[in-house]
Amino acid sequence: MAGLAYRRVLLKLSGEAMAGDSKFGLNDEAVRGIAASVRDCANLGAQIGVVVGGGNFWRGRQSGSMDRTRADHMGMLATVMNALSFADALEALDVKVRVQTAIVMQQIAEPYIRSRAMRHLEKGRVLVFGCGTGNPFFSTDTAAALRAAEIDADIIFKASVVDGVYDSDPNINPDAKKFDQITFTQVLAQGLAAMDSTAASMCKDNNIPVQVFSLRDPQNILRALQGEPIGTIVKEA
Repeated sequence: MAGLAYRRVLLKLSGEAMAGDSKFGLNDEAVRGIAASVRDCANLGAQIGVVVGGGNFWRGRQSGSMDRTRADHMGMLATVMNALSFADALEALDVKVRVQTAIVMQQIAEPYIRSRAMRHLEKGRVLVFGCGTGNPFFSTDTAAALRAAEIDADIIFKASVVDGVYDSDPNINPDAKKFDQITFTQVLAQGLAAMDSTAASMCKDNNIPVQVFSLRDPQNILRALQGEPIGTIVKEA
């Protein structure tokens, strides 16, 4: 697999990235651009799993007085819309793809079964995971960490609208410092917004590195796969 730094990757794709400049819903141009980059990765022989977020449609923490469990279930349904959209964009590019969901909805997608997921990857199919972990109170970041551990991914690519990990919010602090590399221990100790603490702890415990980068240029996925030092690498020293 010449030219690839990683054999199997888990791409955590944020809902915001799929919304593009629209900020809400699905932006066809943004989705197709990301799909084209994933196609290029798959054509090079990489095995790719994708966990999609749902923030372009719904965020449970912004649901006001709604019951948290119900709000999180609504968020899981939002991820399914994104998963189906992304699968459709990949199929339009002649990429073999399967969608698996952590909540059973057989008329829409396969249920998540690890052995079946591994078989899809080994056959060169891109695998898109919806519904997060299938449980309330867990983010799709944690779902990405869980699925990465389950499928023996070499790395997680956390691709969103942020171009790395900073010591403070760069949208608020113009002097925020961006890290080229940082440890999970530092992320947890400093409360940095690289990912939630459950996801960071799971990656730390399972020795799964995370590369955080922006999808404003979708080809960053391919660059990261080829080992280019973009964004921020999070791993233990």
